[in-house]
Amino acid sequence: MIHLPALPGSPKHQSTMRNIVDRALRDASTLRDAGFDALIIENYGDVPFHADSLEPAATAALAIVADRIQRETHLPLGVNALRNDAQSAMGIAAASGAQFIRVNVHTGVAAADQGILQGRAADTLRYRKQLRADVAILADVHVKHAVPMGEKDIAVAAEDVANRGLADALIVSGPSTGQPCDLDDVRRVKAAVSDRPILVGSGVSSDTIREILAACDGAIVGTSLKVDGVTRAPVDPRRAQAFITAARK
Repeated sequence: MIHLPALPGSPKHQSTMRNIVDRALRDASTLRDAGFDALIIENYGDVPFHADSLEPAATAALAIVADRIQRETHLPLGVNALRNDAQSAMGIAAASGAQFIRVNVHTGVAAADQGILQGRAADTLRYRKQLRADVAILADVHVKHAVPMGEKDIAVAAEDVANRGLADALIVSGPSTGQPCDLDDVRRVKAAVSDRPILVGSGVSSDTIREILAACDGAIVGTSLKVDGVTRAPVDPRRAQAFITAARK
């Protein structure tokens, strides 16, 4: 995960786009050189987030960063448009050549600090069809920083995300960024949806990656790779390499 600083138009924006791109490229190159399989960018610094729509400046900025990372690293790339703008993420991916998007609430409804987050799977899939985009949808089940307002059973919710929302892969995370998830939840989702990849989406570290990979198909990691384990800090090359070493044992 490449956490971008505040983008143009957001309350905490300070840096130039050149500096934002340069930092993203440094993180991307560090992760590529360590041996990671894929990258994801997200507008992590744009707090407070809109519930379901990015402003045009943020959409443009994400597209610029995505394009530069694609050309620099040649790794599969994903886009997460926070808080829950799947349509903008899909458009950015289609325009930049990114291979997948992460959608926090793809089906159902959740209560979060942004208010009500509503799944728009029907719109997202029809937009993908309209764009003729070869872009996979990685969808969270009971996403972090939110409380589900519909189906409380995570296995049943996962079946809806997969079979009614037609997500290409599912993500299970902990309660917040950097916090571990319940591996029993991961196993239940894996058992309920055996025909789709299941990923862990938070709290992954060098110490836990082997146990996590025994329960699912992959993991998204961010905070534990950063300097001093601080989410907003740059990627630490030593931590990144140590993680890959642990994952491949």
